[in-house]
Amino acid sequence: MSIETLPPDCTPDEIIKVMQRDGACVIRDMLGEETLSRLNADLKPWIDRSETGPDSFSGRRTKRTGGLVARSPETRPVITHPRILETAEKFLTPHCERIQLHLTQSIAIMPGESAQTLHRDRVAWGGYIPKSIDPQFNTIWALTDFTEENGATRVIPGSHEWPLDRNPTSHEEGVQVSMTQGSVLCYGGSVIHGGQENRSTQTRLGLNVTYCLSWLRQEENQFLSCPPEIARDLPPELTDLLGYTMGNYALGYYASPEMIEGLPDTLPPEVAIGRMPAQKRKNLVAPIGESAK
Repeated sequence: MSIETLPPDCTPDEIIKVMQRDGACVIRDMLGEETLSRLNADLKPWIDRSETGPDSFSGRRTKRTGGLVARSPETRPVITHPRILETAEKFLTPHCERIQLHLTQSIAIMPGESAQTLHRDRVAWGGYIPKSIDPQFNTIWALTDFTEENGATRVIPGSHEWPLDRNPTSHEEGVQVSMTQGSVLCYGGSVIHGGQENRSTQTRLGLNVTYCLSWLRQEENQFLSCPPEIARDLPPELTDLLGYTMGNYALGYYASPEMIEGLPDTLPPEVAIGRMPAQKRKNLVAPIGESAK
């Protein structure tokens, strides 16, 4: 039982093929040394100021730092990494018109941390989404080496095929996913996994970036984490992911507190950050009596 590691030049189709079979895969050496150095330096002040978790699931010796789009410019190219973004879109768009950013979070597992309860990330929405729909595409980027000693994530291969009420028989089920710094673990929302005990003397640092269906509420409220006064200076590709665009027909419009002369009162979210939608997208669901355009 193992999680397959793919080369850095693998294609989105190859990634999804392995994920459909096993539920997860690793892509090695996706980030170079200079990129990793900039990322770690950019994140360090925020991690240093973060508090450890309040319970064993969050980790009493683990620091979780969110709001990274606004706080850490160096994370933005990782969030919009072309191959990962294309893979996330192919994985999720059978069930939505577009995808969105679910959460951004660095996870620093410090020495002495205990193992996290094994879980599925889709529990964020309770049990209300049918099993046939996987609501999210997850990535954990290794900003330090992930080893069995320092708490490499444990994954149960094939657990995405299990009934949602089936749980592991023991905490040791599955395999720890060791990977080198700069590699990324990709897995679906139905895969059972969890961070592990850190028995080393070094902190294990990962970057957790997750994407989800655009018609679901995001775990991290991106409009509060990255409000319009910051989002207006970001590229459209990133603001679309944050949710500053229509998720589908009539999903996400707003009305300005003050009327905007020359514009209708039902406005696309882009107006809040000082621009109009880049192009008219096809609506997969149109009002009754109208055809999708």
